Amino acid sequence: MLTKGDLTSADLRELRQDALGAADPLGVAAELVAAVDAGRLADPQDAGLALVLAAEIAESRSKLDAALRYVDRAVEAYATRDDSEAGAARALRARILFRAGREDEAMAALEPLRPLLGQHPDAAAYLSAALAVGGRHLVAEEWLSEAVQEALAERTAEPRNPEDAGLLFFLLQQRHRIRHAIGRQHDAHDNLAERLESKLAQAGSGADAAADELLFFPQAEFARLVALTDAFGADWDEHRARLERELVRTPGKALLTASVDGLTRFAGKDGDLADPKTQAGYAKGLTARISWPPERNGACWCGSGNKYKKCCLPRSR
Repeated sequence: MLTKGDLTSADLRELRQDALGAADPLGVAAELVAAVDAGRLADPQDAGLALVLAAEIAESRSKLDAALRYVDRAVEAYATRDDSEAGAARALRARILFRAGREDEAMAALEPLRPLLGQHPDAAAYLSAALAVGGRHLVAEEWLSEAVQEALAERTAEPRNPEDAGLLFFLLQQRHRIRHAIGRQHDAHDNLAERLESKLAQAGSGADAAADELLFFPQAEFARLVALTDAFGADWDEHRARLERELVRTPGKALLTASVDGLTRFAGKDGDLADPKTQAGYAKGLTARISWPPERNGACWCGSGNKYKKCCLPRSR
């Protein structure tokens, strides 16, 4: 059971992080729908959010009929709203339609959402993901290029950092990745995307920390690590989700198998395991690189023994 009381917005946000790692994710999805039907939401306005989450869980387990039922109800719940959450639900519906082979319906659902690219980052993320799932890379490049042009036209100067760029930074990133995937040569917008990404990496990684190497602790190692620091995630599910999202966001990073003993030896008696410079220095001495991404039906990179498509692949969402 999810909870004996009414589900709050905070409960739903927490479930979004943890549901895919639950023992019975589809059971969680069914309980979310049941909570909506029974009026067990602290805020009835959260019905769409709960149904979207249920649809994403069903989609991640390839239960597309259930996913479509749930997302159709979510879109209906958002019928009178035109905000980011409503747009995200409609874009999710298009993504599931693509997965179900109903491509014409999916594109018909996405066309009216095109203006969202320049308005709501969350909805734009769902829209970009739907186009990617549908293999519509050329369409995605066209739409993102137009949105970037419009966003730049509203500015009097080139953005100096990601915070200054705001939504534009997201659009530049998405466009840059699409163009890389289809083999386009860099243009001025690609160069701007790379400059902003570099500034973001420098700001978030400490003075000289390496931004191209990610430390992965297998489950047994992580159980020891979490007693020393939560810098790598509060639990193993969060640890894997962080890594999967970062690998999706910036392909090409090295995923290295780490150990608690190795990290603590490198840090020394008074070293800080959470210090990015400590982590980067330790990473430079590692050679056990994990191949990523595996095939969808292949064994997951995390060593869980499950298929990638049913383990860490959905965590990137």
